[in-house]
Amino acid sequence: MRKRWLLIVLLPLSLMAQVTRDSVSSGDTIGFRIREVEVLGRQSITSPESSQMSAVEIPMLQIQTIPALGGEVDVLKAIQLLPGVQSASEGSTGIYVRGGGPDENLILLDGVPLYNVSHAMGMFSVFNADVLKNVTLYKGNFPARYGSRLSSVIDVEQTAGDNRMWHGGVSVGLISAKLNVQGPIFTGEQLRARKQSEQKDTIVASTTFAVAARRTYYDVLLAPLMAAVSATELDGGSALGGYYFYDVNAKLQHRFPNNDRLSASFYMGDDVIYVQYNHGTEAYSAESGKTKQNTNLGLRWVSGNIMAKLQYDHRIWDNLSMQAHLNFLRFGYDLSEKLNSVQTNVDAGMNSTLDQTFDYHSKLMDVAAHVDWLYESEHHSVHFGTGYELHTFRPQIGNLMLAEIGMSEFHFDTLYSSGTTFGHEAYVYAEDTYKPVKWFTLNYGLRASMYSIRGKVYPSIEPRIGMRFLVHKDVALKASYSYMSQYVHLLSNTSISSPTDLWVPVTKAIPPMRSMQVAAGLSYDILQQVELSVEGYYKRSTNLVEFKEGASFFGISSGWEEKVALGDGWSYGVELLLQRKVGPVTGWIGYTWSRTMRQFDREGMVINNGKPYHAKYDREHDLSITLQYRITPKFEIAGTFVYGTGNRATLATQRYYDPSSRVWVNYISERNNFVMPDYHRLDLALNWHLPSKRSGDPTKSKGGWLKDAEHLVSLSVYNVYCHRNPYLMFIEGNELKQVSLFPILPTVSYGFKF
Repeated sequence: MRKRWLLIVLLPLSLMAQVTRDSVSSGDTIGFRIREVEVLGRQSITSPESSQMSAVEIPMLQIQTIPALGGEVDVLKAIQLLPGVQSASEGSTGIYVRGGGPDENLILLDGVPLYNVSHAMGMFSVFNADVLKNVTLYKGNFPARYGSRLSSVIDVEQTAGDNRMWHGGVSVGLISAKLNVQGPIFTGEQLRARKQSEQKDTIVASTTFAVAARRTYYDVLLAPLMAAVSATELDGGSALGGYYFYDVNAKLQHRFPNNDRLSASFYMGDDVIYVQYNHGTEAYSAESGKTKQNTNLGLRWVSGNIMAKLQYDHRIWDNLSMQAHLNFLRFGYDLSEKLNSVQTNVDAGMNSTLDQTFDYHSKLMDVAAHVDWLYESEHHSVHFGTGYELHTFRPQIGNLMLAEIGMSEFHFDTLYSSGTTFGHEAYVYAEDTYKPVKWFTLNYGLRASMYSIRGKVYPSIEPRIGMRFLVHKDVALKASYSYMSQYVHLLSNTSISSPTDLWVPVTKAIPPMRSMQVAAGLSYDILQQVELSVEGYYKRSTNLVEFKEGASFFGISSGWEEKVALGDGWSYGVELLLQRKVGPVTGWIGYTWSRTMRQFDREGMVINNGKPYHAKYDREHDLSITLQYRITPKFEIAGTFVYGTGNRATLATQRYYDPSSRVWVNYISERNNFVMPDYHRLDLALNWHLPSKRSGDPTKSKGGWLKDAEHLVSLSVYNVYCHRNPYLMFIEGNELKQVSLFPILPTVSYGFKF
């Protein structure tokens, strides 16, 4: 078995090395490498020259070629393939980073924190890869400008558009359809200059834009099926229902003559579930005579985000620049139900009507202002800034109206709410990257924050430090220490994104979560082609929140503090990442060995009898291999192999007979005492590119923008060998049963770029 896994790891490495040697004498291959270097542009933060550690950049070119579930390219699922990151469950975008929970990840879209980043109960993320520019993951050694989460920072940046020419794309798959357009907005003077210029692509616009939209069509595909089922199964009735989600991304940027920039970012996305049911029946009895009943039921659930940001960049001096931005975010969900039932006694000529209306809302809103400065000199790069955020929490607000009219009349109208809570968060930070000599770099910083809620103030001082020793021009040793605080908690009892998940702030009884992390590692740039990094880490967390033994998730609109326990956690591990970003073969190999433990032994908050236990997402081994190979300019293959030790579950491993109650009792030794079977899966994709007819010159059209478009046909297969991976395990009688979600899933998609 060990030889088999060793072969799986070494085979891609030998392929990388072989293609690298072959590329020296291949003109086509050299062209591929040069083109990709130009696209990437900047130095990797994982290279020996960088002082940053515990961070990974994923090129968008690689993300867009990774085989994906349903053919839907997803940033978060690509991040799950990196060492130190684990998926919440099969097909889910939820992530656990170095032992932290899903609420411990600071996920930023253009610098604005998002609370819910999932569609379809966690199967897809809100990020549309067609409009993204950069994706960076920080697992430790957090820069001081980031705060308010314990485990990771995922910084996602949208593109501001091309400043020379218009282009975009359309794609259609089995799940969704997408459209994106970007380009310049020329002034009248620039348009006249462009018409007179023979090289029109050299004219640069001051204002650019980028817009993208995406929508699924489950509801459209299911409508005929539900109509057919209604006609055959519902006698005299009908049912209509569906589900869909959509996203809209937009960014507008203007560059002033002095190179100052003003930009505006926008995102809006919703998940929508709806059901409409109508049914009529007739009945006859000797006592009541002939009766008729008509029932109409309508149900609608909407959940989503709205994000807006305004940013101004100004260069004060040659070595001093300033960035100011205003942010707005609203996340929430609405559930509404309307029921109308009319019962008629035909013989007696009497009607009885029941009208019921139920509305349920949960809202979270942030308004923030930040100012950041950057000062650069020969040996220093200093970031410093300050900010304020107003958090508004409305966890649960419900309205129920019930009216019954007929033989007896009564009216009932009620409103219940956990109230509105305002949280005030302010911070100031400073960090410096000091490079006195070429072989040594020191990055140190301090973040001071304060959170005030209902008269309670929680201060926090968070030091950060990182060091890099260049022992060779291609080899560096790195070490770091980070301290983090978190002022919000996610109340959830599932491993998937659920409509009932609630974000709640700290209270007088529930203090902020804290974490301390130390890490050390080695970075090696192999032949300027492959980056190798090895890191070891240890993290300690306190004031973690979990539901008490036997606590129910329902009915927590008020008094949720009594249903949770506070405890401690620790995790440690070793991570290996081998990554190649240039050349015809790109991708990475990641491996993680780790342990994640929990202990809740405080008075009145005891879990597992106060003894340490494994966290649910504690997996000892994780291996992922992701490769893309450009065979020819037209054909490209990609593959992903994932292997991991099984997740943990709490199951009864023994049974005993209780003579006093005369029943068999299940015995559970401890929480998360059962390890599920190992998880492994292989995904493959084939991409067929049909190049543009412009022959490499974007200024010369051969037949119009549609005929000149570059076409892409993708065939991907999820879970190629159809392995039944465990999603849920339970005991029924004396038998252990397993629930699996996804078998082999082939997908075809088509798109074109113009």
